[in-house]
Amino acid sequence: MSKDIDDDKDAVIENAPDEAEGGKKFSAKKLVLFILVPLFLLGGTGAGLYFTGTLDKLLKKGGHAEDGADHGESKDAHAKPAKGAHGEVVGGSAFLEIPNMLVNLSGPDEQPRYLRLKVQLELANQADLAAVQAVMPRVVDQFQTYLRELRIKDLRGSAGIYRLQMELLSRVNAAAYPTEVKDVLFQEILIQ
Repeated sequence: MSKDIDDDKDAVIENAPDEAEGGKKFSAKKLVLFILVPLFLLGGTGAGLYFTGTLDKLLKKGGHAEDGADHGESKDAHAKPAKGAHGEVVGGSAFLEIPNMLVNLSGPDEQPRYLRLKVQLELANQADLAAVQAVMPRVVDQFQTYLRELRIKDLRGSAGIYRLQMELLSRVNAAAYPTEVKDVLFQEILIQ
């Protein structure tokens, strides 16, 4: 009888590696089917929503409802554009016109070169518009100081204009802190 038990143990031990290998193969298939494939599908769906702009629309839709509730504003407050001195609220954003600027550009040549710039600032709401209007002399000073140091080659191409836009945005946000300006919009850029 002990011989029969020993034979059964050997049979079990011999079959064990086959079952273990089969179990690992099945386990790897389960891993791929139930974990990696859904992750790739979710990632692909998320990337598709992001690159088509649908994700932004979904997130902004939820964000506007919270903003109105926090400030006690109704939807009608954003529906009617309100105008201020050189500023206007359109569709929830406020726009503030900066006075036209004319500056000399620095350069090695003896011929004077000028930059004429007309800019509007985009703000989140009417309260931010009033806050930036209150510090407008500081904003204009920051712009003038920066613009006078520019050279013509700094303004060449779309990359030069983009750098100018980002620099002006940085400077207006520093001057108007803690109010945040969303964007600097060029209305006119003329180099003579």
